[in-house]
Amino acid sequence: MIRVVAVDLDGTLLRSDGTLTARTVAALRRATRAGARVVICTARPPREIHDIAGAASITGVAVCSNGAATYDLATGEITIVGPLPLALAERVAAVLTSALDGVGFAVETGYRALTGPGFDHVSSRSVIRVPTASLAELWTGAESCVKLLAWSPAPVTEELMARLQALVPDVMVTYSGGSGMLEISAATVSKADTLARLCAGWGVAADQVIAFGDMPNDVPVLRWAGTGVAVANAHPQALAGADRVTASNDDDGVAAVLEELFPTGGVVPTH
Repeated sequence: MIRVVAVDLDGTLLRSDGTLTARTVAALRRATRAGARVVICTARPPREIHDIAGAASITGVAVCSNGAATYDLATGEITIVGPLPLALAERVAAVLTSALDGVGFAVETGYRALTGPGFDHVSSRSVIRVPTASLAELWTGAESCVKLLAWSPAPVTEELMARLQALVPDVMVTYSGGSGMLEISAATVSKADTLARLCAGWGVAADQVIAFGDMPNDVPVLRWAGTGVAVANAHPQALAGADRVTASNDDDGVAAVLEELFPTGGVVPTH
């Protein structure tokens, strides 16, 4: 019996144009009415999910910044659960600077994003950034770090991620879809770790969780959940890490599975 629906946003729940379909919203509401918790699990920081959650009728707690923070959608409270020490972020940046041509860095604090020189990533969505004049100012100007972002013109490949992870084994190097973008978190931080802690507090076992995702940063949660579902447009790592594959994000893949699991009138145990 499914008690938690864990869902990634970009490339999974959201269409390629960043919108939600009426079918998807209806399927999420059906799961909620049946008694399941719907939990957003995203690489996005808290400030970028409130409107999406509202449009999708998702309430409760969201897992943000690849598991480094949680966000109470009702109160707006942000909890940093997996900070990356700034001194470690600085050391990692030094290693990556030697390994990647033209790399630039940004620090996600959980509340804002500070960008250093050379961080030229262009996002398809509105992202609030605070530029710094030097790389040194990036480390001194941040009040905290939940995620270090590294951007370079080089395409992100599995080989590149593996090589960089070997160079910086004391952190987690992952990828959630941005062109040329790598995301670095504390080694013990992932969407799966934070979701598992939330579920333990709710008395929910892994086999009562279904998770949806599309990128390498979703693989830990797809493997941890009792049922991991990749959308058809997913990265090969996500496809390999999932128990099943549904239709693409542009073809309401998440909705198709939820309609199957939560037929009209179906009820699951309340939390």
